Amino acid sequence: MDIFNINELLAQLMLALGAALAIGNAYALIQNRRGVRPKNMEGELHRGRAWWLISVGVVITGWAAASLLAL
Repeated sequence: MDIFNINELLAQLMLALGAALAIGNAYALIQNRRGVRPKNMEGELHRGRAWWLISVGVVITGWAAASLLAL
């Protein structure tokens, strides 16, 4: 009897990580476009990096969702 079901738990954690990565960076891009900046922030937002992390988050989320559907 597998109490923790590690395979499903790992896929769920990866789904949450990928979604957080994509949503968080998209939110940062939206806030930057509106002109809102965090307090005590130095430097500019790296838009290319944010877009890259959004795409990585979408790939991780899609892979994790496919893994969960295959279980």
